[in-house]
Amino acid sequence: MEEQQGKHYLYPSALFAEKTPYWVDTILGSCVAVCLFDSKLKIGGINHYMLPLWNGNGLASPKFGNIAIEKLIEKMVKNGSSTSNLTAKLFGGSNQMQSSMNIGARNIEIAKEILALHDIKIIAENTGGIVGRKLRYDTGTGKVMMKFLTKT
Repeated sequence: MEEQQGKHYLYPSALFAEKTPYWVDTILGSCVAVCLFDSKLKIGGINHYMLPLWNGNGLASPKFGNIAIEKLIEKMVKNGSSTSNLTAKLFGGSNQMQSSMNIGARNIEIAKEILALHDIKIIAENTGGIVGRKLRYDTGTGKVMMKFLTKT
């Protein structure tokens, strides 16, 4: 029933969670997306963050992993979920520029730390490497389709 399902493009520094099913598309490089799914209510949400930690200066936006993950969990709970029913899938965090700063690895690490704090189990992961990814997340089933981006 894809034709009856909403569609949303998720930009960097954003998150998305609705009670009705959506296909959510996003493209990741060093950024990370955390996909949460409530298997009891059959609802999901996703974020797309660029940097691991907000340092306390400026706006506490979902540009930062520690903010984006907490806000996504909050949004899922507002939609009726209990954290005990949530599972997570992680994607992204590549080191495309092969930089010594390796922001991608730090983005992955913060996701694992915060999800562990909330006892949210990671059931699937495709992270790291040196190639970007394109995702399509079905918030009604928790299914994620992913493909690697090729350099041209």
